[in-house]
Amino acid sequence: MINETWIRLGVFFVVLAVMMLWEFFRPNRLSPVSTGKRWFSNFSLVLLGSLVAKLMIPTGLAAIAIYAQHNQIGLWNHLSVSLWVSVPASVLLFDCLIYWQHRLFHRVPMIWRIHRVHHADPHLDASTGLRFHPLEIALSLIIKIAAVFLIGAPVLAILTFEVLLNAMAIFNHSNIKLPLKLDKLLRTCIVTQAMHRIHHSQVVHETDSNFGFNLSIWDRLFGSYIEEAANGDEGIKLGLKEYAGAQTNTQLKALLLMPFRQKPN
Repeated sequence: MINETWIRLGVFFVVLAVMMLWEFFRPNRLSPVSTGKRWFSNFSLVLLGSLVAKLMIPTGLAAIAIYAQHNQIGLWNHLSVSLWVSVPASVLLFDCLIYWQHRLFHRVPMIWRIHRVHHADPHLDASTGLRFHPLEIALSLIIKIAAVFLIGAPVLAILTFEVLLNAMAIFNHSNIKLPLKLDKLLRTCIVTQAMHRIHHSQVVHETDSNFGFNLSIWDRLFGSYIEEAANGDEGIKLGLKEYAGAQTNTQLKALLLMPFRQKPN
Protein backbone atom coordinates (compact mmCIF):
# COMPACT_ATOMS: atom_id res chain seq x y z
CA MET A 1 0.00 0.00 0.00
CA ILE A 2 2.90 2.34 0.76
CA ASN A 3 4.46 1.58 -2.64
CA GLU A 4 1.15 2.28 -4.34
CA THR A 5 0.93 5.71 -2.68
CA TRP A 6 4.46 6.66 -3.66
CA ILE A 7 4.01 5.46 -7.25
CA ARG A 8 0.83 7.49 -7.64
CA LEU A 9 2.31 10.60 -6.06
CA GLY A 10 5.54 10.24 -8.02
CA VAL A 11 3.84 10.00 -11.40
CA PHE A 12 1.40 12.77 -10.44
CA PHE A 13 4.09 15.31 -9.55
CA VAL A 14 6.35 14.39 -12.48
CA VAL A 15 3.55 14.77 -15.05
CA LEU A 16 2.28 17.96 -13.39
CA ALA A 17 5.77 19.50 -13.35
CA VAL A 18 6.49 18.56 -16.98
CA MET A 19 3.19 19.95 -18.27
CA MET A 20 3.43 23.15 -16.23
CA LEU A 21 6.95 23.77 -17.51
CA TRP A 22 5.77 23.11 -21.07
CA GLU A 23 2.90 25.56 -20.56
CA PHE A 24 5.29 28.17 -19.18
CA PHE A 25 7.70 28.03 -22.12
CA ARG A 26 5.21 27.28 -24.93
CA PRO A 27 1.71 28.37 -23.85
CA ASN A 28 -1.14 27.89 -26.29
CA ARG A 29 -3.26 30.74 -24.87
CA LEU A 30 -2.93 33.56 -22.36
CA SER A 31 -5.17 33.35 -19.31
CA PRO A 32 -7.97 35.96 -19.27
CA VAL A 33 -7.92 36.01 -15.46
CA SER A 34 -5.29 36.10 -12.74
CA THR A 35 -3.23 32.92 -12.80
CA GLY A 36 -2.47 33.19 -9.11
CA LYS A 37 -6.14 33.26 -8.11
CA ARG A 38 -6.99 30.36 -10.44
CA TRP A 39 -4.15 28.22 -9.21
CA PHE A 40 -4.94 28.90 -5.55
CA SER A 41 -8.57 27.83 -6.03
CA ASN A 42 -7.86 24.91 -8.37
CA PHE A 43 -5.11 23.40 -6.23
CA SER A 44 -7.13 24.01 -3.06
CA LEU A 45 -9.93 21.93 -4.59
CA VAL A 46 -7.38 19.16 -5.21
CA LEU A 47 -6.40 19.15 -1.54
CA LEU A 48 -10.02 19.20 -0.37
CA GLY A 49 -10.94 16.42 -2.80
CA SER A 50 -8.00 14.33 -1.58
CA LEU A 51 -9.12 14.88 2.03
CA VAL A 52 -12.66 13.71 1.17
CA ALA A 53 -11.29 10.60 -0.56
CA LYS A 54 -9.02 9.87 2.41
CA LEU A 55 -11.94 10.17 4.82
CA MET A 56 -14.05 7.83 2.68
CA ILE A 57 -11.33 5.24 2.08
CA PRO A 58 -8.35 5.83 4.40
CA THR A 59 -6.28 3.08 2.79
CA GLY A 60 -7.21 3.85 -0.83
CA LEU A 61 -9.11 2.13 -3.62
CA ALA A 62 -6.50 -0.64 -3.83
CA ALA A 63 -7.57 -1.78 -0.36
CA ILE A 64 -11.07 -2.34 -1.72
CA ALA A 65 -9.60 -4.52 -4.47
CA ILE A 66 -7.65 -6.54 -1.89
CA TYR A 67 -10.79 -7.00 0.22
CA ALA A 68 -12.77 -8.14 -2.86
CA GLN A 69 -10.02 -10.61 -3.77
CA HIS A 70 -9.79 -12.10 -0.28
CA ASN A 71 -13.57 -12.49 -0.11
CA GLN A 72 -14.01 -13.73 -3.69
CA ILE A 73 -16.19 -10.78 -4.71
CA GLY A 74 -16.50 -9.79 -8.35
CA LEU A 75 -16.20 -11.30 -11.82
CA TRP A 76 -12.45 -11.96 -12.06
CA ASN A 77 -12.39 -13.61 -8.63
CA HIS A 78 -14.72 -16.32 -9.96
CA LEU A 79 -12.92 -16.91 -13.25
CA SER A 80 -9.63 -18.67 -13.82
CA VAL A 81 -7.84 -16.02 -15.85
CA SER A 82 -4.29 -14.74 -15.62
CA LEU A 83 -3.31 -11.19 -14.71
CA TRP A 84 -2.29 -10.76 -18.36
CA VAL A 85 -6.02 -10.85 -19.15
CA SER A 86 -7.69 -9.42 -16.06
CA VAL A 87 -5.44 -6.35 -15.64
CA PRO A 88 -5.73 -4.85 -19.17
CA ALA A 89 -9.41 -5.86 -19.36
CA SER A 90 -10.11 -4.14 -16.02
CA VAL A 91 -8.28 -0.97 -17.09
CA LEU A 92 -10.34 -0.87 -20.30
CA LEU A 93 -13.57 -1.41 -18.39
CA PHE A 94 -12.72 1.36 -15.93
CA ASP A 95 -11.80 3.67 -18.80
CA CYS A 96 -15.20 3.03 -20.39
CA LEU A 97 -16.88 3.47 -17.00
CA ILE A 98 -15.36 6.94 -16.51
CA TYR A 99 -16.50 7.88 -20.03
CA TRP A 100 -20.11 6.99 -19.16
CA GLN A 101 -19.80 8.56 -15.72
CA HIS A 102 -18.74 11.77 -17.42
CA ARG A 103 -21.72 11.65 -19.78
CA LEU A 104 -24.03 11.00 -16.81
CA PHE A 105 -22.63 14.01 -14.95
CA HIS A 106 -23.59 16.16 -17.94
CA ARG A 107 -27.08 14.70 -18.31
CA VAL A 108 -28.39 14.71 -14.72
CA PRO A 109 -29.18 18.33 -13.70
CA MET A 110 -28.34 17.94 -10.01
CA ILE A 111 -25.00 16.30 -10.78
CA TRP A 112 -24.25 18.81 -13.54
CA ARG A 113 -24.49 21.57 -10.93
CA ILE A 114 -21.56 19.89 -9.18
CA HIS A 115 -19.62 19.11 -12.35
CA ARG A 116 -19.97 22.65 -13.72
CA VAL A 117 -17.33 23.74 -11.17
CA HIS A 118 -14.88 22.02 -13.51
CA HIS A 119 -16.36 23.58 -16.66
CA ALA A 120 -16.68 27.11 -15.27
CA ASP A 121 -12.90 27.56 -15.45
CA PRO A 122 -12.39 30.38 -17.98
CA HIS A 123 -8.97 29.04 -18.95
CA LEU A 124 -7.50 25.59 -19.48
CA ASP A 125 -4.18 24.45 -18.10
CA ALA A 126 -2.79 21.54 -16.09
CA SER A 127 -4.56 22.77 -12.94
CA THR A 128 -7.98 22.50 -14.64
CA GLY A 129 -7.50 18.75 -14.90
CA LEU A 130 -7.51 18.67 -11.10
CA ARG A 131 -10.32 21.19 -10.54
CA PHE A 132 -13.26 19.12 -9.27
CA HIS A 133 -15.68 19.84 -6.47
CA PRO A 134 -15.18 17.56 -3.42
CA LEU A 135 -18.75 16.29 -3.89
CA GLU A 136 -17.84 15.13 -7.40
CA ILE A 137 -14.78 13.36 -6.04
CA ALA A 138 -17.03 11.59 -3.52
CA LEU A 139 -19.60 10.57 -6.17
CA SER A 140 -16.89 9.33 -8.51
CA LEU A 141 -15.27 7.34 -5.72
CA ILE A 142 -18.58 5.63 -4.87
CA ILE A 143 -18.97 4.62 -8.53
CA LYS A 144 -15.42 3.27 -8.67
CA ILE A 145 -15.86 1.31 -5.43
CA ALA A 146 -18.99 -0.32 -6.86
CA ALA A 147 -17.08 -1.16 -10.06
CA VAL A 148 -14.21 -2.76 -8.11
CA PHE A 149 -16.67 -5.01 -6.29
CA LEU A 150 -18.58 -5.80 -9.50
CA ILE A 151 -15.61 -6.90 -11.60
CA GLY A 152 -13.19 -7.86 -8.83
CA ALA A 153 -10.46 -5.74 -10.37
CA PRO A 154 -6.88 -6.78 -9.46
CA VAL A 155 -4.81 -4.38 -7.38
CA LEU A 156 -2.38 -3.86 -10.28
CA ALA A 157 -5.29 -2.80 -12.50
CA ILE A 158 -6.48 -0.28 -9.92
CA LEU A 159 -2.98 1.18 -9.57
CA THR A 160 -2.56 1.40 -13.35
CA PHE A 161 -5.95 3.00 -13.81
CA GLU A 162 -5.51 5.57 -11.03
CA VAL A 163 -2.09 6.58 -12.37
CA LEU A 164 -3.53 6.93 -15.89
CA LEU A 165 -6.55 8.88 -14.64
CA ASN A 166 -4.44 11.53 -12.93
CA ALA A 167 -1.73 11.72 -15.59
CA MET A 168 -4.11 11.95 -18.56
CA ALA A 169 -6.36 14.52 -16.85
CA ILE A 170 -3.32 16.77 -16.40
CA PHE A 171 -2.03 16.04 -19.91
CA ASN A 172 -5.16 16.71 -21.96
CA HIS A 173 -6.19 19.83 -20.03
CA SER A 174 -2.75 21.39 -20.46
CA ASN A 175 -2.37 24.77 -22.13
CA ILE A 176 -0.24 23.50 -25.01
CA LYS A 177 -0.77 22.81 -28.69
CA LEU A 178 0.75 19.82 -30.40
CA PRO A 179 1.71 19.93 -34.08
CA LEU A 180 -1.39 19.16 -36.18
CA LYS A 181 -0.07 15.92 -37.66
CA LEU A 182 1.06 14.65 -34.25
CA ASP A 183 -2.29 15.58 -32.71
CA LYS A 184 -4.23 13.70 -35.39
CA LEU A 185 -1.98 10.68 -34.99
CA LEU A 186 -2.27 10.59 -31.20
CA ARG A 187 -6.02 11.14 -31.09
CA THR A 188 -6.61 7.93 -33.03
CA CYS A 189 -5.73 6.34 -29.69
CA ILE A 190 -5.74 8.88 -26.84
CA VAL A 191 -7.44 12.15 -25.96
CA THR A 192 -5.28 15.13 -26.92
CA GLN A 193 -5.43 18.75 -25.78
CA ALA A 194 -7.11 19.95 -29.00
CA MET A 195 -9.70 17.19 -28.78
CA HIS A 196 -10.52 17.94 -25.15
CA ARG A 197 -10.61 21.73 -25.62
CA ILE A 198 -13.76 21.20 -27.69
CA HIS A 199 -15.37 19.65 -24.61
CA HIS A 200 -14.71 22.89 -22.70
CA SER A 201 -16.33 25.09 -25.35
CA GLN A 202 -19.16 27.45 -24.36
CA VAL A 203 -21.19 25.99 -27.25
CA VAL A 204 -23.51 23.46 -25.61
CA HIS A 205 -23.39 20.70 -28.24
CA GLU A 206 -19.59 20.94 -28.21
CA THR A 207 -19.52 20.76 -24.40
CA ASP A 208 -21.64 17.62 -24.71
CA SER A 209 -19.02 15.84 -26.82
CA ASN A 210 -15.54 14.32 -26.46
CA PHE A 211 -16.21 12.92 -22.97
CA GLY A 212 -13.22 10.56 -22.92
CA PHE A 213 -10.32 11.19 -20.57
CA ASN A 214 -7.82 8.62 -21.80
CA LEU A 215 -8.77 6.52 -24.83
CA SER A 216 -10.55 8.32 -27.69
CA ILE A 217 -12.25 5.13 -28.86
CA TRP A 218 -15.29 5.55 -26.60
CA ASP A 219 -16.35 8.87 -28.13
CA ARG A 220 -16.02 7.39 -31.60
CA LEU A 221 -17.81 4.18 -30.63
CA PHE A 222 -20.73 5.84 -28.83
CA GLY A 223 -21.24 8.76 -31.22
CA SER A 224 -20.02 11.67 -29.09
CA TYR A 225 -16.88 12.51 -31.05
CA ILE A 226 -16.37 15.92 -32.69
CA GLU A 227 -13.31 16.28 -34.88
CA GLU A 228 -13.14 20.07 -34.78
CA ALA A 229 -15.06 22.93 -33.15
CA ALA A 230 -17.32 25.04 -35.36
CA ASN A 231 -14.98 28.03 -35.02
CA GLY A 232 -11.79 25.98 -35.11
CA ASP A 233 -9.40 25.41 -32.24
CA GLU A 234 -8.34 29.04 -32.02
CA GLY A 235 -11.96 30.23 -31.98
CA ILE A 236 -13.12 28.13 -29.03
CA LYS A 237 -14.44 30.24 -26.15
CA LEU A 238 -13.64 28.35 -22.99
CA GLY A 239 -15.77 28.00 -19.86
CA LEU A 240 -19.51 28.43 -19.37
CA LYS A 241 -21.48 31.35 -20.82
CA GLU A 242 -23.29 32.05 -17.56
CA TYR A 243 -19.94 32.43 -15.78
CA ALA A 244 -18.08 34.22 -18.56
CA GLY A 245 -18.12 37.60 -16.81
CA ALA A 246 -18.28 36.38 -13.23
CA GLN A 247 -15.40 36.70 -10.80
CA THR A 248 -16.78 33.71 -8.90
CA ASN A 249 -15.29 31.22 -11.37
CA THR A 250 -11.87 31.63 -9.75
CA GLN A 251 -12.77 32.17 -6.07
CA LEU A 252 -12.52 29.10 -3.82
CA LYS A 253 -15.52 29.94 -1.62
CA ALA A 254 -17.71 30.60 -4.66
CA LEU A 255 -16.59 27.36 -6.32
CA LEU A 256 -17.48 25.35 -3.21
CA LEU A 257 -20.93 27.00 -3.11
CA MET A 258 -21.53 26.84 -6.87
CA PRO A 259 -23.54 23.57 -6.82
CA PHE A 260 -25.98 25.11 -4.35
CA ARG A 261 -26.63 28.28 -6.34
CA GLN A 262 -28.84 28.51 -9.41
CA LYS A 263 -26.93 31.38 -11.04
CA PRO A 264 -23.57 33.16 -10.70
CA ASN A 265 -23.41 35.46 -7.72
